Amino acid sequence: MDMFDQKPTERPATCPVHAAPDHPAIKPARVGILVANLGTPDGYDYWSMRRYLSEFLSDKRVVDYSAWVWQPLLQLVILSKRPFTSGANYKSIWNEDANESPLLTITKSQTAAIKAQMQARHGDDVRVDFCMRYGNPSTKSKVREMVEDGCTKILFFPLYPHYAGATSATANDKFFQALMQEKWQPTARIVDPYFEDPAYIDALAQSIERAYAAAAEKPEVLVCSYHGVPERYLREGDPYHCQCQKTTRLLRERLGWDKTQIRTTFQSRFGPEEWLKPYTVKEVARLAEEEGIRRIAVCAPAFSADCIETLEEINEEIRESFEHAGGQKFTYIPCLNDDPAHIDALCGIIDQNLAGWLKA
Repeated sequence: MDMFDQKPTERPATCPVHAAPDHPAIKPARVGILVANLGTPDGYDYWSMRRYLSEFLSDKRVVDYSAWVWQPLLQLVILSKRPFTSGANYKSIWNEDANESPLLTITKSQTAAIKAQMQARHGDDVRVDFCMRYGNPSTKSKVREMVEDGCTKILFFPLYPHYAGATSATANDKFFQALMQEKWQPTARIVDPYFEDPAYIDALAQSIERAYAAAAEKPEVLVCSYHGVPERYLREGDPYHCQCQKTTRLLRERLGWDKTQIRTTFQSRFGPEEWLKPYTVKEVARLAEEEGIRRIAVCAPAFSADCIETLEEINEEIRESFEHAGGQKFTYIPCLNDDPAHIDALCGIIDQNLAGWLKA
């Protein structure tokens, strides 16, 4: 049985010292650390994909068109076809041994590593778990479990280095909605985006240095591919674009490179609007066709764990675009996943945000 399928460690409930004998028992207080990622379908079959895509694409933070326009198009047109193509893409990367998506496998591994560090430092005073914004395990179910286990304080940590309304904000929305269901609402804190955290930047740099050292021929250009959002979001005040640009700049400075060696691009465009540019799939082709670049590496700093957008879109579709345009060597640098330097960075951020909540 997987550790995350087991019941939380039991802590004996006791009646308050000065309370009446029939007072409900209360468990000793502890702090919950709840990390959150985007989500995953339960399977790659049509109905699992349809349920997942319907929840995801019905989120007003993700697609903010009027419901009376969007929902008929989504339910009657898009969701009649897209579950088949998305399901095929998921099937190509599915973890068949565990019967789950790579994102779920990696998030479990990350959570286990964070839990080990937190319990080594704080013992049984903390409880560490994870949830997904879409699909399972749901945010609501995990908040409920933490409250039942005596968590009077919860630190909510969306695993997105960069803030965007369609990622960080919607994860926070779901967390706040879960709190609204609790009779005794725990005190809550939200972890800020960590796009400029020195330990995170250093972990990224180390992963790139390892990939370059292992390459028979060093890549000529590193492409930092971030998940895209509609261009108008920037004009409406979303800081995502600027935070991505800063991560690339800090990474370049940490690596000691000049500007010609690293590029910022955006992937995963959806719908008719203009999205943040340059588009990764077009930029890698342009590098080969116009600049004569034959060897590139691609990393995805906005993703804390490998998923469909990295394992399928980058490592298959974007690779194909580069090679079709004349590129010869395409190196995909995996996300930080459960790399020890990444886990150390995340735990450092968690400890900063726990200040005052636990005994030193």
